[in-house]
Amino acid sequence: MAVTDLQDGAILAASGIHKRFNALVVLDRVDFALKAGEAVGVVGPNGAGKTTFLSVLVGAHSPTAGTVRFRGIDVTAQPAAERCRLGIAKTHQVPRPFGGMTVFENVFTGAANGGRLRRDEAYDRATRSLSLCGMLTLANRRAETLGLLDRKRLELARALATDPAVLLLDEIGGGLTDGEAGELVSIVREFNHRGIAVVWIEHIVHVLLQVAGRLICMDAGRIIADGDPRAVMADRAVIDAYLGRGAG
Repeated sequence: MAVTDLQDGAILAASGIHKRFNALVVLDRVDFALKAGEAVGVVGPNGAGKTTFLSVLVGAHSPTAGTVRFRGIDVTAQPAAERCRLGIAKTHQVPRPFGGMTVFENVFTGAANGGRLRRDEAYDRATRSLSLCGMLTLANRRAETLGLLDRKRLELARALATDPAVLLLDEIGGGLTDGEAGELVSIVREFNHRGIAVVWIEHIVHVLLQVAGRLICMDAGRIIADGDPRAVMADRAVIDAYLGRGAG
């Protein structure tokens, strides 16, 4: 399929993305398109380029070559803060709450800065975001006192408060039990039901597949499979790359 066909109707699209750190090629001619309201899972071995790929999409890293378009507009040169205001939000592998602030203040800051809202509007959006993520009862807690699950809930609430059209999730299930990860699945599924497109990197595949309607596998900086989750996980190249050579 041609790149122009792949990107037709996409809310977020990457074309020919190449990323090099000195001599190390991390992304090698990656093409990707995300439809509005779609939920896409990303799997692959460590070092496949998954996190760097999300970082390029959100604007934390600039590609060495290639373009990123959001709603048809070239945002390749736009920094992460501006892309956030346009509607692209991202969570981190390791939660990064604003220290010395309460849970509510963390989410309010996301709403006020990421959403460019007036104080009363930001207050309302922060409250709604905390409610949706099951965090209202912890609103006055200092963020740094939270346990891991609640820090990850806070990451989601803060991202939601920016009113994203696209949400990029980087291993939010990492370090959690299956039951705890299941609680995050419920939140992410609700986001997606509300029309937010999701791209989710996760090593806990059975958790990921509870949300993703489409799966891509990356290896050595390239997308080696893209499509129906069951078909992708049964692909010989994916088995070799993700589970190890000679598996199966």
